[in-house]
Amino acid sequence: MIIVSDTSPVTSLLSIGRIDLLKALFGKVVIPTEVRAELLRFHSCLPDFLECRPVKERAKVDALCLEIDRGEAEAIVLARELAADFVLMDESIGRRVALRESVPVIGVVGILLMSKQQGMIRSLADVLDALRNEAGFYLADAVRVAALGAAGE
Repeated sequence: MIIVSDTSPVTSLLSIGRIDLLKALFGKVVIPTEVRAELLRFHSCLPDFLECRPVKERAKVDALCLEIDRGEAEAIVLARELAADFVLMDESIGRRVALRESVPVIGVVGILLMSKQQGMIRSLADVLDALRNEAGFYLADAVRVAALGAAGE
């Protein structure tokens, strides 16, 4: 499975000490060069399972930057170039752009649901609380309720 990530999901999981979930689920996660640069602004080192790759379609990135930030644009374009299974992204505008560009999207909540289903986390509610309290992660109440219902909590 090929997963390309934007900056915020990696930062959120690093902030709560659960970046291990990405490695356990996917083995490696691909990030574009802009996402790597953004991550290194806030984190002194990155997990070795994050594989940085350059985007080839620079003009497409520039066009998408009229709507979203460069990291999101590079992640979407790289996901398309690699025929990735998902782009990992949480920002709603970026997600809409990805879907419009025919790139399947998963967010941190989707990753956590997969982790719960595979027995990697015991309580989705506890991890969602950590995201909110430690990482400043915003999650709409309706999404939280739906996620907890899907997790059987």
